[in-house]
Amino acid sequence: MYQAIVFLPLLGFLIAGLFGPLFAPRFSEVVTTSLLFVSLVLSFVAFADVGFGGQTAFVPIANWFTSGALKVDWAFRIDTLTVVMLVVVTFVSAFVHLYSIGYMREDAGRPRFFAYLSLFTFAMLMLVTADNLVQLFFGWEGVGLASYLLIGFWYHRPSANAAAIKAFIVNRVGDFGFSLGIFLVFALTNSVSYDTIFAAAPGLANKTMHVFGLSVDAMTMACLLLFMGAMGKSAQFLLHTWLPDAMEGPTPVSALIHAATMVTAGVFMVARLSPLFEQAPAALSVVIVVGATTAFFAATVGLVQNDIKRVVAYSTCSQLGYMFVGLGVGGYGLGIFHLFTHAFFKALLFLGAGSVITAMHHEQDMRKMGGLRKQIPFTFWMMVIGTLSLTGFPFTAGYFSKDAIIEAAYASQRPGAAYGFLCVIVAAALTSFYSWRLVFLTFFDAPHVAGAHDIETQPAEEHDETVHHEPGDHHGEGTHGHGSHEVRESPLVMLIPLAVLAVGAIGAGFAFRHWFVGEGFADFWKGALFSAPTNHIREEMEKVPGLVSLLPSVMMLVGFLVALHMYILQPFAARQLAEQQRLLYRFLLNKWYFDELYDLIFVRPAFWLGRLFWKGGDGRIIDGIGPDGVAARVIDAARGAVRLQTGYVYHYAFAMLIGIAAFITWYLFGGAR
Repeated sequence: MYQAIVFLPLLGFLIAGLFGPLFAPRFSEVVTTSLLFVSLVLSFVAFADVGFGGQTAFVPIANWFTSGALKVDWAFRIDTLTVVMLVVVTFVSAFVHLYSIGYMREDAGRPRFFAYLSLFTFAMLMLVTADNLVQLFFGWEGVGLASYLLIGFWYHRPSANAAAIKAFIVNRVGDFGFSLGIFLVFALTNSVSYDTIFAAAPGLANKTMHVFGLSVDAMTMACLLLFMGAMGKSAQFLLHTWLPDAMEGPTPVSALIHAATMVTAGVFMVARLSPLFEQAPAALSVVIVVGATTAFFAATVGLVQNDIKRVVAYSTCSQLGYMFVGLGVGGYGLGIFHLFTHAFFKALLFLGAGSVITAMHHEQDMRKMGGLRKQIPFTFWMMVIGTLSLTGFPFTAGYFSKDAIIEAAYASQRPGAAYGFLCVIVAAALTSFYSWRLVFLTFFDAPHVAGAHDIETQPAEEHDETVHHEPGDHHGEGTHGHGSHEVRESPLVMLIPLAVLAVGAIGAGFAFRHWFVGEGFADFWKGALFSAPTNHIREEMEKVPGLVSLLPSVMMLVGFLVALHMYILQPFAARQLAEQQRLLYRFLLNKWYFDELYDLIFVRPAFWLGRLFWKGGDGRIIDGIGPDGVAARVIDAARGAVRLQTGYVYHYAFAMLIGIAAFITWYLFGGAR
């Protein structure tokens, strides 16, 4: 069963990739989607067997390779953490496949697209089922490759190619640290197998190592390097810049990457390696600080974005920060619980945004929308449900998981937890504001092209980022102020996934909170998430004051009321605020200028250095002295020799006379001896 869960998506990739171009596009769509749904059904069976039945398993596949002390087996580690991720990955991927049948119906490259989707899913399943760090790294790099292919799917667009390359390069920065962390763990434990390194972890506590003449804690260094990989893959602060640009891919790709798969790989990795991180409290404090900073930073940037997909993308970045705060305070179950609920409401929001884009004939600029709730009512209500869950409306999925993380940050005594609590509680209000801003701009008020709401961007228009349009056969805009084309609801094949995800966005938190973070925690996880004896975060959460538990809902309400005031009750308030706070507005609109800063510090020097080596090193030195130089000297010699052949007899006679004179001179003064 477990082999089928993992390898069915790979089979779909091979069939669609090799034989898809030979048949009609429907062939690839049906084959890959059907295999994903089979994998989903089997994942639910595994979830019931392992999560509630206790039937954990180790499934050996083969010996991958052995090199000295390094032995790497290809095997599946099936425990509760694995089956939770299996359900999340296959659930979102299966419905993204189904949704894509409608969304990509006008695209000529559908076989290639569905092949890439299945390859991505296979790589993610390899990652979550890994039983050792090398297999984990294989899946880790596999999702990086597949994301590069998916983000750059529309390769005829320079912006898509640039976004794919950017995602690939930024992730390589994090993966460099991740690989060093794996090397260090092997050096410390002489193994990459989870069981071996987990057993050795307690004995490595407080062990020091020497790096560049300094003595550092070995476990702290190893965990920080591993977390560096998580920062890249999960788009944490400083390594976040690739995530918004990944919106250049088709909307189903955005849902797949940002909801439950690639960006959550870092969260899964930290949770999986909890026995190591529990021995490195300083590293966990870094996790808190980075996660909290990410949650706040991304929320501030999301306040002013105009592309509907970019708003949801920055929301993903912010929510990933919440997950790392939960992990950093020692609440590994909290981080995974939010990962689980986030998959439903974030996939719902992305696919709902795709439904809006389809209705608007591939328009993504919210300033050119408005009043759509009457034209596409089903999509409207699905987006409202996703927004309620994202903002933590009471008893939705996000309410149970996000509020638990906020309470844990308050209750934790770990250094950095107070900063984490402050950031996530402020981010809760900002999240509510930009989420309802999206709803109000898109679905409420009169339809507008240059109406009151979009004017808020005018004070900094020269700095506004380009809002892209997804390719399609229809590039016009809808009726009632949206152009000549009719705005209508998406096809049924796109609406069914929205309805199913909406159920999860509403009920997943209430249904599973008892098992993920409640009294059933120990029976459900069965040691898959390790907590040291000194880790009492779950008990401490129960003692927080009632005001702290109520505070996230208060912040949610504040954000909603401010958005309601600025975009419904007083439509020009946003413009006035942007004019009054011009510098701040530009700062947020330009994403804290991180792209410009990185361009100045890294990109331009890299190009300069590349041109130096190319023009100066390769062109002038290597080619100039080497092949080109030798060839040039041969040509010069040949040209000189050609000049000797004049065709005049007296020139030749003169040359012979000089030769005879030189011979006689040599004979008289040198040869006679």
